[in-house]
Amino acid sequence: MSQIVWIARHANRLDFVYPDWFLTAKRRYDPPLSDDGMIQAQQLAKRLKGKKITHIFASPFLRTIQTANAIAEVLDLQIKLEIGLSEWLNPEWMTEEPEKLPISALVKLFPRIDTSYTSRIAAQYPETHEKVRERSAQTARCLSTEFFPHDILLVAHGASVLGAAMGLVGDIAKTEVKASLCSLVKVVRQDSEWLLELKGDTSHLTKIEELVRFV
Repeated sequence: MSQIVWIARHANRLDFVYPDWFLTAKRRYDPPLSDDGMIQAQQLAKRLKGKKITHIFASPFLRTIQTANAIAEVLDLQIKLEIGLSEWLNPEWMTEEPEKLPISALVKLFPRIDTSYTSRIAAQYPETHEKVRERSAQTARCLSTEFFPHDILLVAHGASVLGAAMGLVGDIAKTEVKASLCSLVKVVRQDSEWLLELKGDTSHLTKIEELVRFV
């Protein structure tokens, strides 16, 4: 049996470009993509055009949905919101549980969201580094082997990209995977063995933003 799991990190976020955005934002832990982040997402979509992806899963944060939506438009697919791919709910970064847009508002903004899909894995604030890796690893295994044994795309965050890759290929991902902004990881299953083919590819980007922190 052959299967490909693509794992992408969201594109550049507005508060990385304009840090003061955080001071007045209503949902300060849920920033949108920056203008160049939108361009990066479109570049990632072109990179994935023609791939035999059958399902797109995205963390329910705005920046991951925007990244996934750019890809979904090109691939003509729906977006399944999966909580297990969420941002690391780190209390050192977030003073409270992050507020996100409700699903009703998100569906109006992004009609490609699949409202029939129910998230498989939960994420609870606050959580440790070990916990985010554990639940994103569980998410990758659950989606790829239990429910969707097809070529799929996971759109996540730095920590959950790494955790998802670890869930499939093991601890080798700790040192091999580079989850920079809008990067792409490719994991291939041949029979029962998972192999890491892309470790954080950014060749589709015309401009690579240097990663400031692993968010």
